[in-house]
Amino acid sequence: MQKILIVEDEKAISGVLHSILSDELPDYEFEIAEDGLEGYKFIEKEDFSLVISDIKMPKLSGTELLKQTLQLKPDTTFVMISGHADIDTAVSCLKEGAYDFISKPIDINRLITSVKNALDKGNLQKDNRHLKQENNQLKKKVNKKYQMVGESAALKRIQEIIDKVAPSDARVMITGPNGAGKELVAHAIHSQSERSRGPMVEVNCAAIPSELIESELFGHVKGSFTGAIKDKSGKFEQATGGTIFLDEIGDMSLVAQAKVLRALQESKVSPVGSDKEIKVDVRVIAATNKNLTKEIEAGKFREDLFHRLSVIEINVPSLNDRKEDIPLLVEYFTQVISNENGSTPKKFDERSIKALQQYDWTGNIRELRNVVERLIILGADPVTADDVANFVKK
Repeated sequence: MQKILIVEDEKAISGVLHSILSDELPDYEFEIAEDGLEGYKFIEKEDFSLVISDIKMPKLSGTELLKQTLQLKPDTTFVMISGHADIDTAVSCLKEGAYDFISKPIDINRLITSVKNALDKGNLQKDNRHLKQENNQLKKKVNKKYQMVGESAALKRIQEIIDKVAPSDARVMITGPNGAGKELVAHAIHSQSERSRGPMVEVNCAAIPSELIESELFGHVKGSFTGAIKDKSGKFEQATGGTIFLDEIGDMSLVAQAKVLRALQESKVSPVGSDKEIKVDVRVIAATNKNLTKEIEAGKFREDLFHRLSVIEINVPSLNDRKEDIPLLVEYFTQVISNENGSTPKKFDERSIKALQQYDWTGNIRELRNVVERLIILGADPVTADDVANFVKK
């Protein structure tokens, strides 16, 4: 049960306050201290939802109690009362962090209102702290999911670029083969940016039919095409205040490319079937496994869009170009897979790791993860080079 502390050296007043407030607030327990020093000892031992304190008291004044408490427990809410009230004292208490100041003789209705409002404020702050903690924990989980693992020179160079580019709003083009970790780079940029509190909206341009890509990106209005049974916001609008990640942008149609270019130029989008323009504020990160220079030469990708998107270019190397990271990646995937299955992590002996480093990883990081899971299920403990030979196809 939550508690309220009354700090008052006049027993008659503390008794009246306790009697009135306990009737008004039956869900709270009350403690009474006869001076500021006793009140501070209470506060050291336990947390209070509210402290109601007189100012003029022996041993430790109310103002000193307020200062010392807020140094020890900054989130404590105070309502100050005094029979020696003046404007300077009231202003001083409020500046020090008190929620309210009430002069004696106490207006009971004002006191009750002030106490209830102070408790609401304290509870709201407590809820906000919990939400922030939950949000931070969720971010840690998300960041862990998209963690880049390795100590190779190539990976260190990528992280250096991310550290420099993330705080800006510069558009980024990420290139590299499928399964190499382009998505991880995009998430790292977003999580380290000023937009990290906003959404990160992902669009796999290769997975959306060309006739629907415009609707996905810019939204549509009801009746604009068969199946449009209601208005729908697009990914650009959903990403406002955050980041939109256009994965496999090399597979986007030329018509959609033209509209994306306009959205970047004007920071506005028009839903399919509507003349209405919607203001958007997004950072764009794009990725592709294609050589866009060749796509431009073939007339399949707009050169002006390429230059708009490629303010910063980051190339993610294949796993074959960073095989020195395989031991750390195996260790990381082993832990992740074991956590998912609720099992004890298996070990990989030294020869098994060396065997894995000899393979041609055409599927890159994604393929390695699948292989590690296969070896954990089918291999011995520790996993051996023979297990690798038996269960991994060359």
